[in-house]
Amino acid sequence: MLALRKPAPAPGLVLADVPEPVLAAGEVLIQVEAAGICGTDVHIAEWTAGYESMRAAMPVTIGHEFAGRVLALGEGALGVVEGQRVTVRPSTVCGRCASCAGGDADGCTARRGIGIGRDGAFAARVRVPALNCVAVPAGLDAELAAMAEPLSVSMHAVDLAAVKPGQRVLVLGPGPIGLGILMFAAAAGAQVVLAGHGDAARLAVARALCPDVVALDLAGTDLPAALESAGQAAPFDAVIEAAGVTAAVEQGLARLRRGGVFVVAGIHARPAPIDLTRLVRLEQTMHGAYRAPIADWPRVLAFLARHGEVARRMITHRRPLAEAMSGFAVAQDRSAAKVMLFP
Repeated sequence: MLALRKPAPAPGLVLADVPEPVLAAGEVLIQVEAAGICGTDVHIAEWTAGYESMRAAMPVTIGHEFAGRVLALGEGALGVVEGQRVTVRPSTVCGRCASCAGGDADGCTARRGIGIGRDGAFAARVRVPALNCVAVPAGLDAELAAMAEPLSVSMHAVDLAAVKPGQRVLVLGPGPIGLGILMFAAAAGAQVVLAGHGDAARLAVARALCPDVVALDLAGTDLPAALESAGQAAPFDAVIEAAGVTAAVEQGLARLRRGGVFVVAGIHARPAPIDLTRLVRLEQTMHGAYRAPIADWPRVLAFLARHGEVARRMITHRRPLAEAMSGFAVAQDRSAAKVMLFP
């Protein structure tokens, strides 16, 4: 079958013919119906810092945002049935380490990511642990269900920020995670300001998702000046960073009110400077948002079932798997919001 692979620890991806997956105990075989290109996939393609742990798995099929249908069950696979439509949490755990044995699977010391440490979903079929499967509600189509993974991160970030009706929330970065944060924060009743830099196409998607958003392009200016011009200079109740740019952390913290909450959802290639004295004196709180618990996934799918036609506006490009590299090109130049591949 055709698969999109990371062959070596260097820039580049390849389309290759690979053998069909062989199921291990507790696994299921999924026929992939739709798979989204993530910012992580773009970083893997470019081979930016932070993904060195992938070396041991190479060559490896990438792709971790997906939905499909269960084709077959391995020995001891529980909780799913053949023919069921599912989406899949891509973080797999060992079940044997001290954290797993103690009931803290998210603390697993031998965790491997589907599409990173083991073969992923940019292929016609993929094997996954049955325990990672989440049932897709009836009537929810594959491309929307495939957005459950990135939107689970967005929902988790908004949960950590404890967004309440009437609050003002600043979101930095209009990529797919930031756009999802916009949707969930607006749904919570917040007034949202979203800022990007040279992101006209994605800011247009933001306005389609939420007509009330204040969408700012910082090209040719900076955050304080843009906020001042938009009448948004007052401090924010919550700031959520989803840009992966260290300067955004420093600038965002400067816009946070006393007692406010700052959430970092972006992945950063280098440390960010933080004024800890200001943080302490203003009694602000910082969280990292990385992986939502699997218990949150049904909430995300229910949100998609209710607001699917709005959420679908995030999907700006669709490609067959054989044309995946053109999908990566529009993801890399940020002319796309979400690119969906169809094996």
